[in-house]
Amino acid sequence: MNTTQLECFLQVANFLNFSRAAEQLRITQPAVSHQISSLEDELGTKLFFRTSKSVRLTQAGHLFTQYANEILKLSGLSKARLKECQATLPLRFGIGCRNFMELRLLRPVLAQLHQEQPRLLPVLRLLPYASLENLLAEDDVQVLLSLQESAPPKAVYRELIRCPLVCICSETHPLAVYDQLTIEQVKNGGRIATCPPPIYPPALFSVQNQVVAERNPDQMLFCDNLEIVHTLVEAGYAFAIMPDLRPARIPGLRYIPIPAFSPISFGAVYHSGGLTPTLRLFLSALGTLLQNSSSPLLPSAQA
Repeated sequence: MNTTQLECFLQVANFLNFSRAAEQLRITQPAVSHQISSLEDELGTKLFFRTSKSVRLTQAGHLFTQYANEILKLSGLSKARLKECQATLPLRFGIGCRNFMELRLLRPVLAQLHQEQPRLLPVLRLLPYASLENLLAEDDVQVLLSLQESAPPKAVYRELIRCPLVCICSETHPLAVYDQLTIEQVKNGGRIATCPPPIYPPALFSVQNQVVAERNPDQMLFCDNLEIVHTLVEAGYAFAIMPDLRPARIPGLRYIPIPAFSPISFGAVYHSGGLTPTLRLFLSALGTLLQNSSSPLLPSAQA
């Protein structure tokens, strides 16, 4: 039983005429006849006496009229209530991040979106990149933050900024006295903290190889994640080389440009056809934040 059958029944019961009912419903008379026949088959009883000259309700038809009206009213009420609920439910928006630096980058963006779109409820996922790709494919997240070379080939990549590569060190580190560094200075800068691929993408790892070549093992600190890298850097044990996402800078650290290294592309990844109004708003806010912070390049983090 469906609402179309009930609407056809009530119109025929009202006009006692299949042609008039069809005109009112704006469908064909055979379609009305089919709906009535299907309803009668489902109920197991005749609802109308039909002859070539007249149509009238059976006893079952009279009885069913009340139920049909109640069912349609309940259906309309249910749709209205569900629509009201949908209008007040949070608008969930999944964002995938690989590391805590990307989470730091999101804070001012999410604060802005919270003011502009109060219904928006971000769902943040901090996972290895391969896992995030699966979540994107399954639409559990709607956007990933990524360097261009790490972006899934079947997804859409939108560049938001080209990040310079910088040396990150504590304010007491020997390299902290410089406003910019050469590769040779970095090579002689002491211990370096690093992560293996895929935590460090290939482009960054190849740049790092220019610095760590011929280093003694005790001059290299291999870390499981970026949190460990930054902890060792903040404590003064080592420096690190990373893309400079200025809004995600950590206060108390120095971010020193290395002009010999080319900037790398950082942006967002999403499905083709997945550019929703919410995603547009997110990309606009994030892009504006990154572009506004990209110049001038200061060597110290801002609180």
